[in-house]
Amino acid sequence: MSSTASSRPPTLDEVAARAKVSRTVASRVINNGPHVSRAKRDAVQKAIRELGYTPNRAARTLATRQTGVVVLAVSGDGPGVFADPFFGQIIVGACTALEKTDLHLVLSLATTGHGQQRLETFLQTRGADGVMLVALRGDDPLIDIATRSGLPTVFIGLPMRETPPFYVEVDNAGGARAATEHLLRGGRRRIAMITGPDDTAVGRERRRGYAEALTLAGLAPYATEPGDFMEIGGAAAMRALLSSHPDLDAVIAANDNMAAGALRVLRDAGRSVPGDVAVMGFDDLPIAMHTDPKLTTIRQPVQALGREATRMLIELLNGERPEPFILPTNVVVRDSA
Repeated sequence: MSSTASSRPPTLDEVAARAKVSRTVASRVINNGPHVSRAKRDAVQKAIRELGYTPNRAARTLATRQTGVVVLAVSGDGPGVFADPFFGQIIVGACTALEKTDLHLVLSLATTGHGQQRLETFLQTRGADGVMLVALRGDDPLIDIATRSGLPTVFIGLPMRETPPFYVEVDNAGGARAATEHLLRGGRRRIAMITGPDDTAVGRERRRGYAEALTLAGLAPYATEPGDFMEIGGAAAMRALLSSHPDLDAVIAANDNMAAGALRVLRDAGRSVPGDVAVMGFDDLPIAMHTDPKLTTIRQPVQALGREATRMLIELLNGERPEPFILPTNVVVRDSA
């Protein structure tokens, strides 16, 4: 290290001079920018090591207009987010994807008008570099908030309105179809479904898969009852189904939380599972291993949803244009069906 560098931190200009490149090229390398040859990138990185250069975070933010922050914005009920392990798995996946980057994750529970306004202000003032949206309901205001911000945006799960350019989704219809087919192969014919909320794409798609499987088997959809993806909602829906269709011999719940509520109601009603009524869930969250009996369910890669959505956002921030994709599901057979 030179005597000048020993008395003060080395500068970006000194890195550029040592590497024999322009200041602009040196800045692009330090900020992982595009359009730099391998030879120049190697030269800059060698100069950084030799000089012991450390980028100034504040100056870097001003120069690149990057904050090093990405937002995971969650719609719906705030307390419900923390009660549902689905969202915890999404966050774990997102953090895994960020481990080898300089980016930090900020969680925004935009569940009220005030919360949505705070999020919009944060995004509009460039408090973040990009945003991921999850748990959208109907004509969700978070979509317009993200659009107005002009920031790179990735959807975890499709919204109800038009298909966005960047999203990661699960094969919801295919999973519900596989669940129904599993029950049909077991001899069940009076198969009911506890659906997800009507104003969610995931609820709509899982209901569609259930109906398609029955139609292909020459049967009409037997009975459906809306739920809210929470255990208490699944219990209420199961009670309603037992009242209106007491001869049902199977039920599919659109997620594991609601399936757990359904199992509790069936036990209290004296119905054996799977003897009298087979029960299937959807998600394969930890709760599926702790119900009595253990829950047969559809496994969706929840952590992968968060991880792949975050990777997609990182690619957008690096100037790439990733393709959206849909993650597969599969049946996990345990004791309830």
